[in-house]
Amino acid sequence: MRVLSGIQPSGQLHIGNYFGSIKPNLEFTEKSDQSLFFVADLHALTTIQDASVLNKAREDIVLDYLACGFDPEKAIIFDQSQIPEHTELMWILSCITPMGLLERAVSYKDKVQKGIIPSVGLFAYPVLMAADILLYDATHVPVGKDQKQHVEMARDIAQKFNTIFGKDALTIPEPVIREEVAVVPGVDGQKMSKSYGNTIPLFGDEKKIKKIIMGIVTDSAGQNDPKDPEKSTIYIINKLFLDKKVAEKLADEYKSGISYGDAKKRLFEDYMDYMKPMRETREKLTTKDVEEVLASGRERAGEIAGGTMERVRKAVGLG
Repeated sequence: MRVLSGIQPSGQLHIGNYFGSIKPNLEFTEKSDQSLFFVADLHALTTIQDASVLNKAREDIVLDYLACGFDPEKAIIFDQSQIPEHTELMWILSCITPMGLLERAVSYKDKVQKGIIPSVGLFAYPVLMAADILLYDATHVPVGKDQKQHVEMARDIAQKFNTIFGKDALTIPEPVIREEVAVVPGVDGQKMSKSYGNTIPLFGDEKKIKKIIMGIVTDSAGQNDPKDPEKSTIYIINKLFLDKKVAEKLADEYKSGISYGDAKKRLFEDYMDYMKPMRETREKLTTKDVEEVLASGRERAGEIAGGTMERVRKAVGLG
């Protein structure tokens, strides 16, 4: 089993990224034969056109992964843009990808509706994502619920490629989704997303994080009124930091009428307790640590990508 996961350096990582992607992906490292993580900086160009912002975001993501427990001895992490085969394979796949397939992409329509400029790059995002996955013969791709369609599109593209050029040319990947944390709500109740500005940072200033948590949007229930925990954004986020029994006990407090103010304070305390070891680790990491890890990852990922492209070029007649 080879597992692949990517994350965009499009802003400060948040707890939705951690519980929906980073944590389960790191857990997969222990189960898989090989795990690869890439910083999707080419994808980030659809929303970031400031070199200094992009460079900082790329470094921060690797620092965050290392702080969260990424072990470069057990897995590979690299910058997408440093492996040229990503864009080469994207072009080859673009030549067999039906326009209708891309026009059905829900993510594209949603992003445009939210105000992101409808560029060609944004429209072709699923083809580059397919190249990202297929380039490494990934068998399993952990993604959030909103990205499941993109993995399914990668499967469709791979199957069409194999039909045209040979049944063993590309490996067909499987999406892996942890339903219980597939979508982490933001402070406004929508899906937590950097694009929506409704996130709780994974790392950062303690006072700022407390202010964000205390500003979580709630309904009009009175201070001592019973509250449905499964409909409360505060509780849904809070239980991510708790084991099952503690979460059940907290749910009873909501049903008994805990005030939203006290519930937010509890969330902040549980957040800080959970994140303390990772926050301490991150403070000790340096730019040199990032450079060393990425240099090793680039070399190891490049070997896999080169092998796949040699096979693909031969299949299509470019070898």
